[in-house]
Amino acid sequence: MRKLVNFRWMALWVWTVLSYMPLFAQDNVIDEVVWVVGDEAILKSDVEEMRLDAIYNGRNFDGDPYCVIPEEIAVQKLFLHQAELDSIVVSESEVVSQVDYMINQYVSRIGSLEKMEEYWNKSATQIRETLRENAREGLTVQRMQQELVGDIKITPAEVRRYFQKLPQDSIPYIPTQVEVEIITQKPKVPVEEIEDVKRRLREFTERVNKGETSFSTLARMYSEDRMSAINGGEMPFYGRGQLDPAFANVAFNLQDPTKVSKVVESEYGFHIIQLIEKRGDRIRVRHILLRPHVPESALEAGMARLDSIADDIRNGKFTFEEAASVLSHDKDTRNNHGLLPNPNTNTSKFEMQELPPEIAKVVDKMQVGEISEAFTMIPQATGKEECVIVKLKSRTNGHKATITDDYQNLKNLVLEKRRAEVLEKWIREKQKHTYVRIKEGWNTCEFKYPGWIKE
Repeated sequence: MRKLVNFRWMALWVWTVLSYMPLFAQDNVIDEVVWVVGDEAILKSDVEEMRLDAIYNGRNFDGDPYCVIPEEIAVQKLFLHQAELDSIVVSESEVVSQVDYMINQYVSRIGSLEKMEEYWNKSATQIRETLRENAREGLTVQRMQQELVGDIKITPAEVRRYFQKLPQDSIPYIPTQVEVEIITQKPKVPVEEIEDVKRRLREFTERVNKGETSFSTLARMYSEDRMSAINGGEMPFYGRGQLDPAFANVAFNLQDPTKVSKVVESEYGFHIIQLIEKRGDRIRVRHILLRPHVPESALEAGMARLDSIADDIRNGKFTFEEAASVLSHDKDTRNNHGLLPNPNTNTSKFEMQELPPEIAKVVDKMQVGEISEAFTMIPQATGKEECVIVKLKSRTNGHKATITDDYQNLKNLVLEKRRAEVLEKWIREKQKHTYVRIKEGWNTCEFKYPGWIKE
């Protein structure tokens, strides 16, 4: 339904956002103010929550966490204060996308939304609301950092000089990377199954209209979008561009919150929608999603077709790339001859752990140029099972970087180093003009930025 944003930038940004998921169950911390930065307080509970969350995420601290964590929060507050002075704001749609991303990350680790609610003893709505401000602050910090370092440019000569000065034992190691091409077939769902799904949704609409039950109750019981079902089908505010086009067209035409939409088909399945609120160019709705069941016979037919296509490619009737351009059902790769894009790096190269797990398991045992047997996978974006064959286009084994083969990686290293230097200089200068008070017992640390303690 949503187009999730990928965030991959500096270490400070990554820690700010991804580790800012408080352990909501920790409500029994005896609170006190341990730092004051400007007019912002840092509480002992803030530090403790981040420490426990770091343990959960397997983070190792370079030093005492009760020294490292407050300083990291203090640095964040410096950026936030500057962002306020510079009138830097982030949109609600960006916040919503980031909250979705963070929840999805934790759900994938814990196993399900229900388990996450149980773990933190909070409802999904409460978790989402707590994350909203954390996400807003993290995005604001990122935007402020971009303002400070966005104009930095690196020349090829600087990259070469950097590489030439590196000691042999400091040359970065480039992990094994692969390029993968795919052809997919979406199994044909029987018309009877589709009609049955539509019939059920129309029955839900009739029950709501007759007042027999509420839309929210039906969503909790039957919707296959479990992320929203737990909240009675309610979705956050979204702009039109964040939603599936067919879904958005129907949702944005709704006017009466008491009415239920017609049945609408999106790439995720079939929905009925009910308006909650419109706010400018954004909308909040609740929906019920049902997906037609794909019979085993359809999956078997899809895999048999792909195996036949693979045999024709192996026999030289046409190339994998030609087949992908004409026969693949995957719209994101069809126009690129089947080449799978890595959304984290905007390249076609993946480290093995970055690939979808079903693909990684197959590719790990393949030779370059080899075409796999057909298998099934469930893309995270749609949640609908499909049949796939893959070709391993290239494999670059792990190695120490060279200027010839790994120029872009080395350029990124130099760029990140330059950005980090600029940010560090900015932080040290900002410290000089910011009021800081640290509680006795918390001020004996060896801080990364010693300027917190004014002589």
